[in-house]
Amino acid sequence: MKRVFLFLLTNLAVMLVLGIVLAILMPALGLDSSSNAGLLVISAVFGMGGSLISLAMSKWIAKRSVGASVIESPRNDSEKWLLETVKRQAKKAGIGMPEVAIYDSPEINAFATGMSRNNALVAVSTGLLRSMTQDEAEAVLGHEVSHIANGDMITLTLIQGVLNTFVFFFARIAASAISRGSNNRFVYFMTVMAFQMVFGLLASVIVMWFSRQREFRADSGGAALAGKQKMIAALQRLQSNQMESQLDGQLTAFGISGKRATSEMFMSHPPLEERIAALRASTAA
Repeated sequence: MKRVFLFLLTNLAVMLVLGIVLAILMPALGLDSSSNAGLLVISAVFGMGGSLISLAMSKWIAKRSVGASVIESPRNDSEKWLLETVKRQAKKAGIGMPEVAIYDSPEINAFATGMSRNNALVAVSTGLLRSMTQDEAEAVLGHEVSHIANGDMITLTLIQGVLNTFVFFFARIAASAISRGSNNRFVYFMTVMAFQMVFGLLASVIVMWFSRQREFRADSGGAALAGKQKMIAALQRLQSNQMESQLDGQLTAFGISGKRATSEMFMSHPPLEERIAALRASTAA
């Protein structure tokens, strides 16, 4: 319920902000919303603007949606080790020290989020701390730090924003062409919805492909920061775990493991056996 409330609240806030931006921008540019140029601007504001605002709010949303507790001063050896490990890896990766948090969940997972390489968050589940050895956990942290160092959050946001823009724009162009000569707004609306579903599905395939490539890179980065055998051992531990990821939305894409899907085309993470095979074939130490 809390996640649903945050999702609705965030989207309402984003829509309000973007509505105000459009109310100022359209008259300033002298554009009409019924023209193709005006529609493209509206599409870009909602498509790209929405993605960028979500990215800017990602740390705040993530901490509240999973109930993550940021480690300010370590209360035990486990928290001290987490902070020291992330600090060492962040320095080696050449990024600013991320916030480090723990969230209560039985799943073996961790995620990274944040607007930039120097303003990020790494969070691990209590299930991961209980179920993984220190070497395996170190590799998972290296994987998440690599996501930050590679700029994966901003890259995926830009890709998503561009695709959202084109889905919004071309769905309305196609619907206008089909319903030309008809004044039935309901038919136009339903046609727009149908095209948005089709184009959105195609956009999801593209985004998921990019996401899977990022996972291979993050695995390689985790191997470089913690050691190849540790990274392989961490993925094998995940392989033996049958619990599906409980992370939602964008957090799923930046977790160490993703959700199952009916087709690999719609998976944010490659199958674990492929990730392990790629690491074994790599030249990383």
